[in-house]
Amino acid sequence: MLKDLKKEVEKLSNKKKAVLLQGFFKTRKGEYGEGDIFAGLTVPQSREIAIKYKNLQFKEIQELLKSKIHEERLIALLILVHNFKKNLQDRKKIYEFYLKNTKYINNWDLVDLSSHEIVGRYLIDKPKDVLLKLAKSSNLWEKRISIISTFEFIRDKNFETSLKIAEMLIEDKEDLIQKAVGWMLREIGKRDLRQEKNFLQKHYKKMGRTALRYSIEKFPEELRQKYLKGDI
Repeated sequence: MLKDLKKEVEKLSNKKKAVLLQGFFKTRKGEYGEGDIFAGLTVPQSREIAIKYKNLQFKEIQELLKSKIHEERLIALLILVHNFKKNLQDRKKIYEFYLKNTKYINNWDLVDLSSHEIVGRYLIDKPKDVLLKLAKSSNLWEKRISIISTFEFIRDKNFETSLKIAEMLIEDKEDLIQKAVGWMLREIGKRDLRQEKNFLQKHYKKMGRTALRYSIEKFPEELRQKYLKGDI
């Protein structure tokens, strides 16, 4: 079954698109995605394959997750997301499997398409300590998992963990963490602008410019400029 999946990925591969994706996802030496290999599939194509092969065993999913090919790792994660939604009895096992394999969830799209769907949903009514631990990790992707997972809580209008982790990561130098923090703050603001403004009032002067710009993206232009100039 796994061999058939890999054959489908190979059949759908697109060399021109792969070259573009390898540039977009920063795969050159010294960049965050160094060495990542793309086949050139679209996300809808990957989702279609994931649903077709949703019955893969955990052992096979782990083998797929270890693949050097980016889309094969994405498909493995999309299978987990699909099965997490459909099989309530397997949720704990999927959640634990996900956290044991974070070293293979090693690009921003892999994190963004899976972490809140699995980790966030599982923890929505449970203690959030594991996310605080991930936020302290030296690993870029585990830190991104920590903040993006809270998107599920934000949707549920529970902002406490998101704000706590945003505060922990507020001065992080990694651009992808800055973007993630700003994005989650903006999502909070869509639901409760007062909460976002309270956080910004306390932290905006020491925030990275990327996080600040992302967080105030939807603000009226005059107010945006005041934040950017430090005039609030």
